[in-house]
Amino acid sequence: MTEMRPVTEAAAIKAPTLPDAQTVTQVKHWTDRLFSFRVTRPASLRFRSGEFVMIGLLGDNGKPLLRAYSIASPAWDEELEFYSIKVQDGPLTSKLQHIQPGNEIILRPKPVGTLVHDALLPGKRIWFFATGTGFAPFASLLREPQTYEDYDEIVITHTCREVAELEYGRQLIEQIRQDELLAELIGEGFADKIRYYPTTTREKSPRMGRITELLRDGTVFRDLGIEGGIKPETDRAMVCGSLAFNHDIKAILEDFGLTEGANSDPREFVIEKAFVG
Repeated sequence: MTEMRPVTEAAAIKAPTLPDAQTVTQVKHWTDRLFSFRVTRPASLRFRSGEFVMIGLLGDNGKPLLRAYSIASPAWDEELEFYSIKVQDGPLTSKLQHIQPGNEIILRPKPVGTLVHDALLPGKRIWFFATGTGFAPFASLLREPQTYEDYDEIVITHTCREVAELEYGRQLIEQIRQDELLAELIGEGFADKIRYYPTTTREKSPRMGRITELLRDGTVFRDLGIEGGIKPETDRAMVCGSLAFNHDIKAILEDFGLTEGANSDPREFVIEKAFVG
């Protein structure tokens, strides 16, 4: 006769299962304020490089706590990569920063966003303007073959407070320049199209200053050997940063004669208006 054992309260309560769960495969902490992580990709997920999705964890009340995160990996990648800031008292990032490989996160597979090639008119040079973790959508677009097929030159600016905060972008671009798969898809000279322009605002570095100021006084164009600044006939731009940064870059681009576009109305520049909490 089989022995009957009492069911304990702990055994009777089934562990909650996350909705739209994806498994964390890799985590890397870049500084005490920045980290990146990779997760499994839903088989049904299709997105355009540069778009974002809602990701998160269960809150203390048992309900999903979600925020918009740009997908840092390109559309062809088998996994999804994200780049995040750590906010110690942030509702989500205070918990998200402690994830480990094997853990699960919530991922709503409905990608959206304005930082996509379809939202821009054809051009010859594209500018990616980023601050902090605003680099994430450009990490996707810099690994997207269409970027190199559509443009003769790609200028990526990245402004952070300290040198260490630039490391994610610096290493990524170095890897892209040596990527044999991209070279095979696009052509051996594709890496020469990338013009990387990192700046810091607090810690001393080879290039200091806010990109907005360096654009206004012409330093960027002198450093890169670009005559005549940004022109609506040839230049296109994408912007991702803080609300104030986006506003300032928008004004600068409009002063150069560029017009803001959208998915439904392609123009010369677009701005991402979703923010990570």
